[in-house]
Amino acid sequence: MALGNLASRFLVAVVALPPLLYAIYLDSSHYVWGIVFVASLIAMYEYLAMGIEDETDRRASLAIGAASVALLYWLPPSAQPALVSVVVAVLGTSLYYLFRFGEIESVADRLNTSVLAIVFGGIMFSFVSLLKREGGAVGGDIIVLILLTAWASDTGGYFAGKYLGKAKLYPAVSPKKTWAGSIGGVAAVLVAVSVFKHFQMPGMPWVDLYLMCGVGAVLGQLGDLCESLVKRSRGVKDSGSILPGHGGILDRVDAVLFIAPYFFVYMSIRTTYF
Repeated sequence: MALGNLASRFLVAVVALPPLLYAIYLDSSHYVWGIVFVASLIAMYEYLAMGIEDETDRRASLAIGAASVALLYWLPPSAQPALVSVVVAVLGTSLYYLFRFGEIESVADRLNTSVLAIVFGGIMFSFVSLLKREGGAVGGDIIVLILLTAWASDTGGYFAGKYLGKAKLYPAVSPKKTWAGSIGGVAAVLVAVSVFKHFQMPGMPWVDLYLMCGVGAVLGQLGDLCESLVKRSRGVKDSGSILPGHGGILDRVDAVLFIAPYFFVYMSIRTTYF
């Protein structure tokens, strides 16, 4: 994150944050699903664009991805929607390439890219809307905790890495990331969510807060590294350019993709919440 991008990022946040928070705290979860659905379509397309040249293949995979994401939210829990979504992603793309394989030598790579785009950019992201739907009175607060975990880790990691240490974390994948940045990011998350809990979620046990957000901060950093690995292997700097100073949607939600499913599983196990 260059300092020159901070102003652009701040302006984007100022414009986007109020309507996002409004949707997050509405009683109905459908508004959050609508935002996540549109963002997931863009994220899936960005992933597809990094690995598949044929526009018809991209659009077909995106249509299958849209169906998978919709099923995850709209199917009743008794139907095991997560399993159905993954099956639709794998089965749908496999059948598509079976009957329209094009250049046969590249089918495996295109098929793998299509499936991972749907799972990575679509299904994993959609756990945000499931958390809002299943979270009841705390659903909106949980989404804010996810966003705080991702954003505080990113911002805290940048400043800690810039001023507190230069030892590289994983230079082959992300040359600018440092161990100081990683540790500073987790510390920033713990401070940010502690303040949020004090004012907004006083009844939430501290152990739950730190197990969710502390582990979530680490998972978010791993999500960032995984996306960086894909981009580096494809020779691109950003997944897209839709957000000034931020890159693509996938660049902005890569941490959330790993945090949201973990939060959902944690809260499902802790039946106090669901």
